[in-house]
Amino acid sequence: MPKTSPAPPPATAAGPTLPGNVALGLTQIVLWGGSFFLLAVLADPIVQSTGWPQGMVVGALSLAILISGVLSPWIGRMIRRHGGRTVLVAGSLVIAAGQILMAVSPNLPIFLLAWAVIGAGMAAALYDPLFAAIGQAYGASARRAMTQIAIASGFAITVCWPATRFLVVQVGWRGTCVVYAVLAVLVVAPLFAWALPRRERSAAVLPPPAVGATPLATPTGPARLPGEHLLAVTFTSAAVIMTAVSVQLLLLLQAKDVSAGAAVALSALIGPSQVGARILELVFGRRAHPAWALLVSSGSVGLGLLILATAPSFAWLAIVLYGAGNGMRTVVRGTLPLTLYGQDDYAAVMGRLARLPLLGQAATPLACGYLTDWFGLDVLLDLILGIAVVNGILSVIVARRAIRSATA
Repeated sequence: MPKTSPAPPPATAAGPTLPGNVALGLTQIVLWGGSFFLLAVLADPIVQSTGWPQGMVVGALSLAILISGVLSPWIGRMIRRHGGRTVLVAGSLVIAAGQILMAVSPNLPIFLLAWAVIGAGMAAALYDPLFAAIGQAYGASARRAMTQIAIASGFAITVCWPATRFLVVQVGWRGTCVVYAVLAVLVVAPLFAWALPRRERSAAVLPPPAVGATPLATPTGPARLPGEHLLAVTFTSAAVIMTAVSVQLLLLLQAKDVSAGAAVALSALIGPSQVGARILELVFGRRAHPAWALLVSSGSVGLGLLILATAPSFAWLAIVLYGAGNGMRTVVRGTLPLTLYGQDDYAAVMGRLARLPLLGQAATPLACGYLTDWFGLDVLLDLILGIAVVNGILSVIVARRAIRSATA
């Protein structure tokens, strides 16, 4: 960064400042809108204007998520070694490069290459690397910052889908990609450079890692810690549920005799529910172990899916419960590993923990499509509910171990 750029918000005993956290939340709205949520709006215009197969166009997102998952452990090591500021600025610029390549893509192979580039940027600039950077910089004080960032970015879908539709009407799908690239370069990258600290760590010190968390030697980077695999599977099952619901929710509601218009209106409840849960976590959860939030998240998602499957007349309640649990999941994904494994290894741990959930997310849309074709939407909903039950059991095991270690 040039020496003339403004200094980042100062670290305090409570971590980074509220303006800095709001700024980081804004980065996530722009980046998620220009990557993970983009094809939900652009897929049809792209297919109509190019004639490319819709399955390949939509599948480009799975390719991006796959690339992101493969690169995540390496990104975590880079954040641990060099600090988060450089990595996240670079990630936002890589996403912009992919968006520009997408805008000028003359054929399907170049289009898919663009999404591979976007996937590399996603690995370095979305929630997981951002939380890794915050946790490494501020230690125990990072929990409040993570929650504030999640609150600020909680309406990403609510903001980005209408904005993207508006841009498509005004400048076409290629122009929309260029607009998101310009925002990544001129807004997101400077905000990362301003809001993230130059130094890797502040004076904040996290309590020692959980009892029994003895590192195991590995040939690449920081040691893999006990319980990581179980936590990764728990996070993966939750990520698969989130992705499946995101892709199939409108169809699942209509399969329960909810009209198309009502299904769209009900889906709009997810954003406020997510933000509401994160506000409750900010206000009431600061003194509680993050394992309790994990239990609330998995329980709320599971109960919401159960209501949708068995009492669709209460679909509004099902959506509110699901949205609240999913909103809490975003916070837990950052705060629980920080509490369990400590500040020093946090960035590397977050990178490793991100891989399996992202790979699961990459495979989920394709699997949902095949399952729906073969068995129907009711069977798909029952399967998602079964995964939620497994996630609940895993969450209880993880939470029990975490709380027992914290009180030992």
